[in-house]
Amino acid sequence: MQLDLSELSQLAPIFRELFKGYHVSRRDPELYAQLSNFQDQYRTLFKALGFELVCDTRGFYYFVPDLAAAAVNKTAQRLALFTFILVEHLADQGRDPIAVLDGGSLGRDELPSLLEKYRDLFIQAEVQTQEELEEKIMRRMTQLGFASEENGVYRFLPPMHRFLDVCLSVQQDRDLAASVHSVLPLPAPVLIDEDSDEKLLQTDDPLDLAPFEDESEEDALARAIAEEQETDA
Repeated sequence: MQLDLSELSQLAPIFRELFKGYHVSRRDPELYAQLSNFQDQYRTLFKALGFELVCDTRGFYYFVPDLAAAAVNKTAQRLALFTFILVEHLADQGRDPIAVLDGGSLGRDELPSLLEKYRDLFIQAEVQTQEELEEKIMRRMTQLGFASEENGVYRFLPPMHRFLDVCLSVQQDRDLAASVHSVLPLPAPVLIDEDSDEKLLQTDDPLDLAPFEDESEEDALARAIAEEQETDA
């Protein structure tokens, strides 16, 4: 495919956002429209530079690196754990978790009771106060495009399906086992050390949200271009 870089007018901001683990969705109209209109061109270009551009049919784009590690990073662990907690909390309240996590909202005033109810699990994620919950989890969710925040209300965006899909998959496995072996309690997710070989959740998508944390954008581009030139040599 012949690439006309003049058509990719949003290349720099798109790469910058995707590179840092952000999920581009319809709440980013200019970037989303550019990706949608030139999806094949962007996918081809990023593939040549060593990045896999994923388009989820539910309306968001993100990077999965070719050399993605099997183990999830600490941020992904925290967000996955929070999603599990939130699904159970909403179900206990008689609220539909899918309806809330698929475009619904959660008030900031609900965080204290959530933290108290699941304190033991949050401690695993090194979260013990509401300030830490907001800084380490809620703020990261907004930074990575999983949610938006306005006037103390967190509204969940389509990329939340990445975590919701994992929760539903685990729930389905539990239901299947329960139908065969009687009631099987769903074990609480356990965070693992980053150096451990164990995996928190074994999926085809490791949810590795920040695989390039130690590499700057400039270094990544320089490295990718140099590798591409070596390949062509």
